[in-house]
Amino acid sequence: MMFSLAPMEGLTGHVFRRVHAACFGPLDRYYTPFLAPPRVGSSFGKRAMREIDPANNQGLNVVPQLLTKQADEFVWASQLLAEMGYQEVNLNVGCPSGTVVSKGKGAGFLRHVDELDAFLEEVCARSAVPVSVKTRLGIQDDEEYGRILAMYCRHPLAELIVHPRVQKDRYQGVPRWELYGKTLQEAPFPVAYNGDIVACDTFEELVAAYPETRHVMIGRGILTNPALARMLRGGAAATLAELERFHNQLFSAYQEEIGGNAVFRMKEWWFYAKFAFANPLAVHRAVRKARTVDEYQQAVERVFTTEHPAELARFQT
Repeated sequence: MMFSLAPMEGLTGHVFRRVHAACFGPLDRYYTPFLAPPRVGSSFGKRAMREIDPANNQGLNVVPQLLTKQADEFVWASQLLAEMGYQEVNLNVGCPSGTVVSKGKGAGFLRHVDELDAFLEEVCARSAVPVSVKTRLGIQDDEEYGRILAMYCRHPLAELIVHPRVQKDRYQGVPRWELYGKTLQEAPFPVAYNGDIVACDTFEELVAAYPETRHVMIGRGILTNPALARMLRGGAAATLAELERFHNQLFSAYQEEIGGNAVFRMKEWWFYAKFAFANPLAVHRAVRKARTVDEYQQAVERVFTTEHPAELARFQT
């Protein structure tokens, strides 16, 4: 079984994946939060380069994810990435954000299946590295997926990662596992699952229902419980000491990367990590008002001194 870290903007970038791998062992694969490819003939910008700089991903199996609907730019970016040593590039057809969708990108590409079909035909033929896709089921209704899946099956994808919700769902409601199962049956290429694997029981239920599952991408589950992949392999849950060590290394790495803004980046992480504690509301209240580094460090010290770990670390909506 392969476990990978989902691309989550502002949360699972190179700092997080490097610290997570150091503290809990590397996952099988990591996907970068989406990158806008540069114009043909240009280079990636500074922010994107930090994500894909091989020095920031040393020892990790990283797949860059691109957000675009321009085939030439995708192909150009694939060439730049190949020159850096990357062996696969992933197309984002899953982001449900309104601002992304309104531009016809991310899940918005699913509004125009014929255009996506033509895009994939071109990039699969011209890309310097194999192309994988992360997708949703459609925009409004599950019924859209039959046509979408048939379109994907016409292309030599390296892999199709299925988040079985439609765009309008965002991250609410129950993922439609049966459509993931349909993909397993019909796709001529490898298939991966993504969506609401937040604890061991959800993973076990998925694999029991679909034993052909070979690759599971996890996002919120690992942000909440950084030891989740270890547990899914039969290992131990995170101890409080491990969580504190992970926090401290992550905060230190963000301080080095973005200075004082590290406090606000860490508060984004705590939105998920608070559920690693028995009283997530108390953790939220302790951290939310911190503005300065000193205030934040004092708040976190109180959390690790006075709060108890949850019996089961599990993200809750």
